[in-house]
Amino acid sequence: MSRTRVILADDHKIVLEGLKNLLEPNFDLVGTVEDGRALLKAVKNLHPDVIVADISMPLLNGIEAVRQIKKADPNVKVVFLTMHPDVSYAAEAFEAGASGYVLKHSAPS
Repeated sequence: MSRTRVILADDHKIVLEGLKNLLEPNFDLVGTVEDGRALLKAVKNLHPDVIVADISMPLLNGIEAVRQIKKADPNVKVVFLTMHPDVSYAAEAFEAGASGYVLKHSAPS
């Protein structure tokens, strides 16, 4: 059975490294990116099953990137991992096509 292909997108390298360490044992981590435009390119080239993305990223925010990604591939799943507890961000994320919304201060489990 093949492992789920995952791309991580966050503009903080330490967050990317931490997520990478948490997820690599159970998933096929196919790429990491640090901005929204790089996420668009990576998704097009790497065809992930799941994207774990931050909302606040340079060049193109995560929500707008996901809107564009979901138009091209409505089957890709997206989980936002963010510092924004505001319900309006969560609502916008789900409207863009997110499957999940996790706050960064949540426990790693």
